[in-house]
Amino acid sequence: MPKISVLVPREEIQAKTEELARRISEDYAGKDLLLVGVLKGGFMFLADLCRAITIDVSIDFISVSSYGNTTVSSGVVRILKDIDYDITGKHVLIVEDIVDTGLTLTYLKDLFAAKHCASVKVCTILDKPSRRRVPLEVDYQGIVIPDKFVIGYGLDYAEKYRNLPDVCVIEEL
Repeated sequence: MPKISVLVPREEIQAKTEELARRISEDYAGKDLLLVGVLKGGFMFLADLCRAITIDVSIDFISVSSYGNTTVSSGVVRILKDIDYDITGKHVLIVEDIVDTGLTLTYLKDLFAAKHCASVKVCTILDKPSRRRVPLEVDYQGIVIPDKFVIGYGLDYAEKYRNLPDVCVIEEL
């Protein structure tokens, strides 16, 4: 069994989620907002975020892969499940668990923009700007973390550890 240590405790995650939800509620008041959760990792953050948002929102999901069962992104984005909504004219907020290289979110922003939505922005609970391979503006930035492979709060290693309530680091793989 690998040694696991807490990097970001659940209380810090909750406080940052509430702060982001307040900003989103203010920024999108009176607008038609669609939250697009990036599966699988983003499901916990999306659930907590949408409960804290005080305006009406619609929710959809997209599933993409760029990691497989490794700890390093391949850089190739594959869509495993596309959104169901027609996003023409809607404000789209992509809700992600972590921004790393920026490749996946740049791809998704371009994909959604091509579908003629009113706007496309990004919200993430965790951000690793030190790993960026492409310029990417994170509109609603959560907690900046160091360049470590993290698990918990929806993030996995080979489909395990998603259920941990804190963001953790595996000391030995």
